[in-house]
Amino acid sequence: MPKTTHLRLSVAQLTVHPDPGDAAALRDSGEQIRRLMQDAHAAGARLLHLPEGALTCPDKKVMSSTGPDNIGPADWDRADWATLAEELEAIKVLAGKLRLWTVLGSLHPLTPPRRPHLSLYVIADDGAIATRYDERMLSNTKVSHMYTPGSAPITFTVDGVRFGCALGMEAAFPEVFLEYERLDVDCVLFSTHGPGTPANNGPFALQSQALAAATSCWVSYAGTAQDAPNASSGVITPSGDWLTRCPPDPVPAITTTDLDLTTENYARPWRRVARSGLYAQYQAPNDPRSLDRARL
Repeated sequence: MPKTTHLRLSVAQLTVHPDPGDAAALRDSGEQIRRLMQDAHAAGARLLHLPEGALTCPDKKVMSSTGPDNIGPADWDRADWATLAEELEAIKVLAGKLRLWTVLGSLHPLTPPRRPHLSLYVIADDGAIATRYDERMLSNTKVSHMYTPGSAPITFTVDGVRFGCALGMEAAFPEVFLEYERLDVDCVLFSTHGPGTPANNGPFALQSQALAAATSCWVSYAGTAQDAPNASSGVITPSGDWLTRCPPDPVPAITTTDLDLTTENYARPWRRVARSGLYAQYQAPNDPRSLDRARL
């Protein structure tokens, strides 16, 4: 399929719930997501991008089998897997009805006794799960007590536009974004739970801006409503500038914009040339004035 010149993208923030065993909270998350899907559809979006833990965002203190004061292995028997599956199925059905690609954070159970993945489900516009991304670069608590890390990047294509996914704290790992650059991704969908505080103004949001500019990728930043006063959701251009953002209020919201793919990307091919050994022919490895670093 030829690449479109513009793709309309909605990115969301919503209130995430910390207990995957709370059936009422899981249903509330599902209802929030479906309302935002309707809003994105009304705005003409082809894809809606939601944050980490959109369906459930387990808190380490809630999940700890030895906690909450002493954080230990997560007790995944407390998760309401049946209600999670029901809500995900309802979201899939609505995605097919609206013809809306939907990317949302949740849990993916593995074969017991393995811990689940912390994942992004990519639901296609026919309502089928197209693929799933599992967070690879986990925090110390996540890998020690909560989740099984993923092992591979994923990409998928909508109307010829190539997307990649990142999750959690992976904005702190440039190699994740550099890998997507090598895979010719146009836009990285980064879903996170934070952190953000008034003092640091959301480090992952700042890192996402830098990584967009360093890789010449669009970056969609989807955070939680709770974190919006510090780092609201939005879309970052390949030059590292915010194109649009949700309001900095702790409420569910979307913002919608067009990814403009008409501008030729000269920076990415030049970086590849520069990394290919280009400079060796211009260096002066045998010049004594180059070798001596202790004199003028």
